Amino acid sequence: MTKPRVVIVGAGFAGYHAAKNLSRLARDRAEIVLLNSTDYFLYLPLLPEVAAGVIEPTRISVPLAGTLDGVRVVIGEADRVDLQNRWVGFTQPEGDRGRLAYDRLVLAVGSVNKLLPIPGVTEYAHGFRGLPEALFLHDHIVRQIELAEQAQDPAEQQARATFVVVGAGYTGTEVAAQGQLFTDELVAQRPRLSVRPRWMLLDVAPRVLPELDQRMSVTADRVLRRRGVDVRMGTSVAEATADGVRLTDGEYVPTCSLVWCVGVRPDPFVADLGLRTEKGRLVVDEFLTVPGFPEVYACGDAAAVPDLARPGEVCAMTAQHAQRQGKLVAHNIAASYGQGRRRPYKHHDLGWVVDLGGRDAAANPLKLSLSGLPAKAVTRGYHLLAMPANRARVGADWVLDAALPRPAVQLGLVPANAVPLESSSPEVAMHRP
Repeated sequence: MTKPRVVIVGAGFAGYHAAKNLSRLARDRAEIVLLNSTDYFLYLPLLPEVAAGVIEPTRISVPLAGTLDGVRVVIGEADRVDLQNRWVGFTQPEGDRGRLAYDRLVLAVGSVNKLLPIPGVTEYAHGFRGLPEALFLHDHIVRQIELAEQAQDPAEQQARATFVVVGAGYTGTEVAAQGQLFTDELVAQRPRLSVRPRWMLLDVAPRVLPELDQRMSVTADRVLRRRGVDVRMGTSVAEATADGVRLTDGEYVPTCSLVWCVGVRPDPFVADLGLRTEKGRLVVDEFLTVPGFPEVYACGDAAAVPDLARPGEVCAMTAQHAQRQGKLVAHNIAASYGQGRRRPYKHHDLGWVVDLGGRDAAANPLKLSLSGLPAKAVTRGYHLLAMPANRARVGADWVLDAALPRPAVQLGLVPANAVPLESSSPEVAMHRP
């Protein structure tokens, strides 16, 4: 008899862990196909450390073919799903088209940059959603410091040494915290540059990390301000231009660097499926199946999963939920073939970790608030445990960064036009731990 085929679309936290666990449960009794636009799973929480030169980019890029035994990996961008005839259409990297028939389908397509109707943002801002953006930002930071050193005009020097980050959530806070340390180190290597780099962190929220515990917010705010980051709460960008940004309070800030970290929205791919959505997310039941299509499952940022721990709400778009939903999808698919019983999704947050660079971090594992070196140890321990591979390499990079100066060169591998804000890669969800 022909093996049933399970097609998983997306290899972020949800899709990757769905494939990994389903392969273990199926034991060659099913064909598992993973369709993704890249050949790696990206461990997104460490992306700010890539931009700051702490970790090499390949460390957080976990190869799919080398870590998912028993899973067939297909590289391509899904662009159509025929729910009646049960197939997924996709486009390969060189333009060829293909189809994958399925018996079970898992939609784990993740999220993309959240855009706001602010003049100039799509033209002059860059997002922070994937590896290309991190590589571009690293090169851009080094380039601006080098150009600031060469500039004769003090005003140009200051503009090139000013970096504006919009969004004081998990990602924006880490980018600003790591960025200030990185640019201070770059300036220390250039004695002719007398101006100190200025990092600004903006958000309309009343505090940094508004979605996390108040004590973590206080810790992060204290570290940022002590480090010299200009934290502006209740403030955002009203207009972006080639030479700077105008803030909502009327101030104009000359800058060549605008980093967009305001959050994410579900991948627009789900809106084209003709299925019911809630705020752009695909509606599913507590078993992660799509109503009316019991063979179709959805999980991660693109799915509006009922939060049984908070009745009446849906699960937040976090890695913690995405990873656990992916594991449950694998279990419930196995149950649909008679292996065990399906289970509803229910998960209580285990706490959060935020790496602020240097010796600073904020964490609240199991609701225990930590800061400083204890939080740093918990944060790095969590990341090492959560990574599917490359743990030794990441640990080695941390040791080397603590002992040696960071190499600060721009390789020019990713030009600005390759990472436009409005079409940033949807390959992964925004992943808080």
